[in-house]
Amino acid sequence: MTLSSSAGAILTPSELRIVKQSCMDCLSGWARHKEMITRPLIRRAPDSSNSLDFYEDADKERRPRATYRCSRKVKSSRSRQRDLGEIGVSDPARLDKKGDENVTQNAVFDSDLEQPVAPDQFDDNYRTSKWEIWAYYTYYIGNNGLTLFNFAPTAFQNLLYQAAGDSGVLPFAGRLRTIDSIVLLSNGISFAIQIAVFLILGSFADFGSWRPNILIVLSLVAYAIGFGWLGVHTEEKWRVGVGLYIVGLIAYQTTLTFWTAAFPGLARNTAELKNKAEDYMAGTISRDEYDQADMMKRSQLANMAFYIQSVGEIVILAVIVGIMFGLKVNASEANNNWGLSVLIAFASGVWLLLSIPWFIMEKRRPGQDPRGNIIMAGIKQLYYALSQVWKLKQSLLYLIGYFLLGDSLNTTVTVIGTLQNSIVAYNTLQLTYLLIVGIAAQGAGIYAFWFIQRRYNLGTKTMFNVIAFSIILLDGWGMIGIWTQRFGFHHAWEVWLYQVFYGLFVCPWYSYSQIMISEVTPRGYEFLFFSLFSIIGKTSSFIGPIVSSAIIDATPSGNASTPFYFLFALSLCSFIMLVFCVDLKKSRKEQEAFLKEKMERSTQSSDGSVTGLEQK
Repeated sequence: MTLSSSAGAILTPSELRIVKQSCMDCLSGWARHKEMITRPLIRRAPDSSNSLDFYEDADKERRPRATYRCSRKVKSSRSRQRDLGEIGVSDPARLDKKGDENVTQNAVFDSDLEQPVAPDQFDDNYRTSKWEIWAYYTYYIGNNGLTLFNFAPTAFQNLLYQAAGDSGVLPFAGRLRTIDSIVLLSNGISFAIQIAVFLILGSFADFGSWRPNILIVLSLVAYAIGFGWLGVHTEEKWRVGVGLYIVGLIAYQTTLTFWTAAFPGLARNTAELKNKAEDYMAGTISRDEYDQADMMKRSQLANMAFYIQSVGEIVILAVIVGIMFGLKVNASEANNNWGLSVLIAFASGVWLLLSIPWFIMEKRRPGQDPRGNIIMAGIKQLYYALSQVWKLKQSLLYLIGYFLLGDSLNTTVTVIGTLQNSIVAYNTLQLTYLLIVGIAAQGAGIYAFWFIQRRYNLGTKTMFNVIAFSIILLDGWGMIGIWTQRFGFHHAWEVWLYQVFYGLFVCPWYSYSQIMISEVTPRGYEFLFFSLFSIIGKTSSFIGPIVSSAIIDATPSGNASTPFYFLFALSLCSFIMLVFCVDLKKSRKEQEAFLKEKMERSTQSSDGSVTGLEQK
């Protein structure tokens, strides 16, 4: 990018901010040659609007010791003036009366300014509005999981059970299989396809401004699957149910992941972060203070989205209970089958309606410049990220901890859910009431966590550690149930207590684990990294249950609580690793080094994009 100014004018901090944030080539050039131009005065070259002269001192008669020339096409005067106006520079040629040398030194050589705070932070066209934030929240109310994650799997397994009859087996994938085998195999197929989808779309989504289309298309697929269940509610259509189940899981998980990946960009384009960035550029706050403000804003958006979704989900569940009574689902097997299909379609309709505001109001913020073919850019980015990710040690440590603790939590919920179902004898209404209590506690828990974090200005990792410790307590309670029948998930009162404890202290995992992902993700790589973490999360949801199943089978008594030995140890080890090994400050430094190296590689591989520093 090139700025408009009168010949020989001093660049103000605001002008330098524009160059540093808009011209990545200039940024990499400055970073590479910083040692060569110690304490200079920078002026625009009189003979060229796209050159910068570097002076030893403020003597205007001396020749500049070096010139930096950007070979990019010069913008029109109107375009350049608009860029300056976006940060309030009314006179690009003005001088800072407080001391030209001091201003220029502070603007360029503060080490914190070597990386731009956000790629589009100063563009009013992409400023995050309160209505856009509320549209973001409402999408999550619709995509609450009741459709393709809760009711659809129940409907699928229900049809398999009825079709199998007393034999308990059905022909699937070349041979007779049990219901559990069909479900696990279907999950495996769905998971394999998800890996491909995440790797492909995740690598492309960080380029250009087309990524909102990904969520729109995947959401349309999800709606179609949800409404499709209206035609699948009899046992002879179980094969169709398999297809709906597999594609439905893919649609749900991908929509959730690509929706979640948008919140760092929303936070970093708010007016609050813009003001903080200006304070940081002016030198009134430190980089740590800016990072703290950035972290708190991301926490606010993620937590409030989860809280509002919980409140909205309670309302939806209340309506669903009324629908269940109206359809008399307990009257017959056919009524129950039809009721499940209606509930899936109803929740899908709610999801569709609540998605529309986000599809309309989301601003298509520009991502990275693909510098050519976006497909090749995506492939190169994926290769680069996978080959260089080992340099992001803190990101890898969190990835390992996220995998282990996520595995423990997913399996814990599965084991407790199995015990809960047997305690309440699979009563549909009873399970729905328990779900309502759990979601109410979930809403209260997430709001309480965010309130405490905001009130005491606590870091994301502190809140995350509390959640991890709560998971250990949950597994410890279950482990006690191996030795005694007095408590340990053996009684109805424990099921109700579990829903409350889980909602208050464990459910915040689903927001804070995502905030932690954003903490260890380099700017501009959000969609790729969220996709990779989603793959890891899905992998963990399969390994734990398989190990737990093997533990139960190997136990002579067949005690369903025995997996808690394994889960307690896994949670404890994960907690220790996350607490003592993951350092978010180190992660930020690693991310900056990662981005700087990527930028330099990009600059070196671009023909004619930068001519570099030319000694005069």
